[in-house]
Amino acid sequence: MAARVGKIGFLINPIAGMGGTVGLKGTDGLAGQALARGAKPQAAARARSCLHQLSREAEGLIFFAASNEMGGRALSECGLHYREVYQAPENCGPQDTKAACRAFLERDADLIIFCGGDGTARDVASIAGQVPLLGVPAGVKMHSGVFAISPQAAAEIALGYIRGELKVRDTEVVDVDEELYRQGEMQTKLYALARTPYKPVLVQERKRIYVSGSEEEFKDQIALFACEFMRDKAAYILGAGTTTATIAELLKVEKTLLGVDVVQNGKLIIKDASEKDLLALLDREKLIKIIISPIGAQGFILGRGSQQISAAVLRRVGEENLIIISTPHKLSELQQLLVDTGDEKLDRLLAGRRLVVTGYRMAQRKETIAASEHLDANGK
Repeated sequence: MAARVGKIGFLINPIAGMGGTVGLKGTDGLAGQALARGAKPQAAARARSCLHQLSREAEGLIFFAASNEMGGRALSECGLHYREVYQAPENCGPQDTKAACRAFLERDADLIIFCGGDGTARDVASIAGQVPLLGVPAGVKMHSGVFAISPQAAAEIALGYIRGELKVRDTEVVDVDEELYRQGEMQTKLYALARTPYKPVLVQERKRIYVSGSEEEFKDQIALFACEFMRDKAAYILGAGTTTATIAELLKVEKTLLGVDVVQNGKLIIKDASEKDLLALLDREKLIKIIISPIGAQGFILGRGSQQISAAVLRRVGEENLIIISTPHKLSELQQLLVDTGDEKLDRLLAGRRLVVTGYRMAQRKETIAASEHLDANGK
């Protein structure tokens, strides 16, 4: 079914997500440092995954874009014709995102699709007004409710909206204080309410943090069990979050709350690890396991937050050495667990019913899906 005529403003934040694999927990203001640590741009590849899907049903779509790396190049590479409405400088920033969005509005865009993270969402929402916006996830942190669960899902949502099959909803655009975030403290702030096309399952929810007495009791139980099975001399990569932090607390090691650390034989051997650190660890250690916990309300276990645990790291560790932990309440509020590593073949390998540790010698099975897979409204 071809899309009806629709005007889409499309832009990419070229540096989005670069800080993830190198342990910077964000890229705002740190693109140069990320590059110096060996980070590689990834937003364009995520954008192309969305555009390839859109190109299959692009008849009648009119694209507006900034030039070169801010959108024009990716559209051309995917065989999509577009109108260049903003000349982007070589080193673009938030002011260029806003200027491109103003150009989209001047041409009566029906929808703005952007590829980036929460910082990009803030910039787009500050200009968009009543024009709906939709995020292609490419950042390190994506707590806002404007993001599709994957680039492919973003294309499906965009087409559904242009066809008139989907309605919009108001959702929150939030961001964290990155300086505090890098120090292990997460403070989120509401920046805007935005309109976004909505389809259950394909649009992520805003991250939720659970705090209650029972939650803490279950975290303690999970930690006690983990400390028992971690005596096998393996090196354990601990992902971000308060549930994994409870394990470190019981072991009496200092965990990077919002980073990735490695523990072996009850001792911290790598603090705040980058992807490079983890790959080097794999060169010298034979037995390595990964412990991760899903993001509250969203369900992502991989591809959000702990991007240091990359597809390259996961393939070498092996999916059989992936351990998922979650309190029962958090798990009960998730329809499924999601993986979005950027490697679709790996995501499909990780999919299926996976065991989740929920307490002391307690576990449940939960369906895990590749975020790039197309789902209907019931998640099937």
